[in-house]
Amino acid sequence: MKQKILRLFLLTFLTIPAIAQRRLSVTSPDGRLQVGVLLTDTIGYQLFHDGKLILSANAIAMKLGNGNAFGIRSQLKQAKTTLVKEKIDAHFYKRSRINDEYSELTLDFKEDFKLIFRVYNEGMAYRFVSNGKKDFIVNEELASFRFPKDYKAYIPYVKTKEKTLEGQYFNSFENTYDYSRLSEMNSNKLAFSPLVVELDGGKKVCLAEADLQSYPGMYLYNLGGTTTLEANFAPYPKSTKQGGHNQLQQMVTSRQPFLAKSKAQTKFPWRIAIVTTTDKALADNDLVYKLAEPSRLKDVSWVKPGKVAWEWWNNWGISKVNFVTGVNNQTYKAYIDFASKNGIEYVILDEGWAVNLKASLFEVVPEINLKELVAYGKSKNVDLILWAGYYAFERDLEKVCKHYSQLGIKGFKIDFMDRDDQEMVDFHYRAAETAAKYKLLVDFHGTYKPTGLNRTFPNVINYEAVNGLEQMKWTGPEMDMVTYDVTMPFIRMVAGPVDYTQGAMRNATKRSHRGINDEPMSQGTRCRQLAEYVVFESPLNMLCDSPDNYEREQECTDFISSIPTVWDNTIVLNGEIGKYITTARKKGDTWYLGSLTNWDARKLDLDLSFLGTGDYIAEIYRDGINADKIASDYRKEQITIPANRKLSITMAQGGGFAMKIVKK
Repeated sequence: MKQKILRLFLLTFLTIPAIAQRRLSVTSPDGRLQVGVLLTDTIGYQLFHDGKLILSANAIAMKLGNGNAFGIRSQLKQAKTTLVKEKIDAHFYKRSRINDEYSELTLDFKEDFKLIFRVYNEGMAYRFVSNGKKDFIVNEELASFRFPKDYKAYIPYVKTKEKTLEGQYFNSFENTYDYSRLSEMNSNKLAFSPLVVELDGGKKVCLAEADLQSYPGMYLYNLGGTTTLEANFAPYPKSTKQGGHNQLQQMVTSRQPFLAKSKAQTKFPWRIAIVTTTDKALADNDLVYKLAEPSRLKDVSWVKPGKVAWEWWNNWGISKVNFVTGVNNQTYKAYIDFASKNGIEYVILDEGWAVNLKASLFEVVPEINLKELVAYGKSKNVDLILWAGYYAFERDLEKVCKHYSQLGIKGFKIDFMDRDDQEMVDFHYRAAETAAKYKLLVDFHGTYKPTGLNRTFPNVINYEAVNGLEQMKWTGPEMDMVTYDVTMPFIRMVAGPVDYTQGAMRNATKRSHRGINDEPMSQGTRCRQLAEYVVFESPLNMLCDSPDNYEREQECTDFISSIPTVWDNTIVLNGEIGKYITTARKKGDTWYLGSLTNWDARKLDLDLSFLGTGDYIAEIYRDGINADKIASDYRKEQITIPANRKLSITMAQGGGFAMKIVKK
């Protein structure tokens, strides 16, 4: 209710002419994007692209616990505009070097805060910065995105049975997308960001945030029947209790009447509106990474991205052995053997290696001897990563990291946080920093979307927050993963990498797919699974299926195992949200290309002029002629890339196309 009152207060001031008004503006380096700022008794802004209004006058403010506010009756001291042109050397990303060019408007106010607007060619962002010398409380924040028309949007609602907004703050941040008009949004449901709004003429706006530190994450919702998306934030936890999944979570039982406890000199998160004229530009956007705090790690040479042989999705599925497979050393040695044979860097021990319901990572089940497994892995040039439930990891954070680092473990997959209030956001930074101290990788699961922590702490090598392939273990055709696969790269992946966990060797058509826990299958074709290793950004990339299935499909396994997980360059060649996408990525002198389609069979004409001069050959994997009936049907070929660099490809329903290109 307080947030609604603040919103009404500010919007009222926007509609009443004040005695003193000041208008300022800042324009992108290419001149196409412009932010207009109106200073009255409140602060409002508008966003224009090529002279056309994109976002209407949005009031922004922060109400503090001491009775003061940022953005309400604030007095401007100074305004300064600068043009910045820099290069960013990126770690473990989709390109090794990023052009960082923007215009910046800094507004310095007498009330000990700054408001900074940055306008890039590809979008705009703003943030509040505290200049005060005392710590303070943030009671409320107003951030709204008011569109001039009732556009359609791709909306990732929180997936929960909870009816109240407060109950929805506890969620896994995984769902498919609803496609509806803004005014038709469910006013009783929160949506998580990123979220994309479809404008006229093919333009899109993607709403996101970056550099989320010690502050709750941003949800979006519609109060009902409007064209305005309001930001919503989980209040600070007042009390919690251990519970949830296998007693590994901290459940919030009550919340404070404020959002955050903030330090003096706090830099608040960037609120982002990315604007594109083509869908493919959304799938190849660096704005979240650019706006994140640079790396705090001086040495990242020990951070090793790579692939992971994973046992949970295939239910420890190994046959033709003389032992019962499951959580035991014999099974994991078999996975290590498979990883070693195929040049896979890691094996993960997912849930089950620690005693259940104890929430302790120092109580290991008797069937597992970690010291023996680490030694066996090292003899095979394979390292181990451990799964950890949130509370078991958090309660003994320093001891856990120190102990398992000394044992030879290389990282943790931390799961079941399922919150993004300030307390939980602080945990992510604390976990990343402590893990880095002991040279451990971190893969965050059951958590909110990335907001740039992977730049600040490059040992944070991956994030879930995606409706990944695990869903196929327990759902049938009612879960349309094929359409999700060609929607998510334009929305969720704008925020950063995804631990989608692809690689299924059992493949199904829309008619034949069903959920089977012990022998799961994917929707769509075999070549789709191969192409996802190129299309999906994932520095720590799982092979989800059984070693048995990969060994039966060695040709596909060889292709997967050869694909890098971090890149020198990325180019999205084409794409349309919900329909198709083609992505090319370069490592060294080798290019990989992946293309995905929805349930429509599709022919695409590709322009490969990015290859430059020279003669190239390609190893290609295309859907077989019967892939519409037998989804695993594919054909491998070797071709010479035409001199004119034009290539036509076809994909079956739910299909894909993958290619490795090398110079002759």
